[in-house]
Amino acid sequence: MRQPPSAGLQAQVFNNADSFAQAFDEAWKQHEERQPHHGLTQEAKLALILEQVADHPFRLSEPDLSLQVATFRLRLLGL
Repeated sequence: MRQPPSAGLQAQVFNNADSFAQAFDEAWKQHEERQPHHGLTQEAKLALILEQVADHPFRLSEPDLSLQVATFRLRLLGL
């Protein structure tokens, strides 16, 4: 069975919605951990996180669809 990558290795990035969702979730989580009392509206934080993952291949190739994926993740995870 394949083993997950070790914590020290950078995760692989693919040009698909699943890979983008993982990157988006991780960026959102890291922002919450670093700045728990940021005071941003959800819309402002969404824009900030999308800027942070702007170089993701799926964000670059499918900007509208990646926004839909991001907003779906927020609803799905109750964020």
